[in-house]
Amino acid sequence: MKRILWMGIGVAIGVIAFRKITEAQTTLGPEGLNRAVGRLADGIYDFADAVREGMQERETDLRAALGIESQDVVRR
Repeated sequence: MKRILWMGIGVAIGVIAFRKITEAQTTLGPEGLNRAVGRLADGIYDFADAVREGMQERETDLRAALGIESQDVVRR
């Protein structure tokens, strides 16, 4: 009975190790690197969009508080 238990534990460890190795190969290869860089770039673009929206909202709030008409001003 002990042999069956230990054999089952060994098989489970083997399956887990195989999955981890396969996962590591996909993340460390060129495709995985491209995916990681793509996710990073998407995150940076999303952050920049959120900052722009926040700046626009704050500018609108400040213009309303100061009583300045909201008009499109060309900045140079």
